[in-house]
Amino acid sequence: MELLDIVDEKGNPTGKTVDRETAHAEGIRHRSSHVWIVREKEGELQILLQKRSEEKDSYPGCYDISSAGHIPAGVDFIPSAIRELKEELGCDAEPEQLIYCGQRIFAFDRIFHGREFHDNQVSNVYALWLDREPEEFVLQKEEVSEVRWFAFEDCVKQVEENRIPNCIVLEELEMVRKGCSQR
Repeated sequence: MELLDIVDEKGNPTGKTVDRETAHAEGIRHRSSHVWIVREKEGELQILLQKRSEEKDSYPGCYDISSAGHIPAGVDFIPSAIRELKEELGCDAEPEQLIYCGQRIFAFDRIFHGREFHDNQVSNVYALWLDREPEEFVLQKEEVSEVRWFAFEDCVKQVEENRIPNCIVLEELEMVRKGCSQR
């Protein structure tokens, strides 16, 4: 059972915990870390998207953030981000390599696999510069079915026009764009 910290509207732990299933069944606020991997190729900014496994409890088979995950109780944003990169993609990263792009607070209600799903999160968004080919990533098959590089501007257009199955929020792409421009 995965325990999460219950957090306030700024992502500060309240001292109480909840299991992940209950958090999503009842919409209890918790934290996650989002890491967008970027590179420059032939003078163009590219962004790596992961395709979520068909078995995921939310948005199965959709393109998503390069690496993201819930933050276990007692753990902070950056250590969790680094752990998720290793688990999902086989990437090692140092805390100082993560570029803080901002914080996103959101909530939504959907139905997945015939069950109600209530998400209420505070997420820190990071960028990571990493030039690696898709076949060089070691994917956690339970989480990720594939990874693919997209030209950043093309990714934005495809998300805006819903031309690829995705669960990407344009606000985060803009956060990453700003974070990368400060490099």
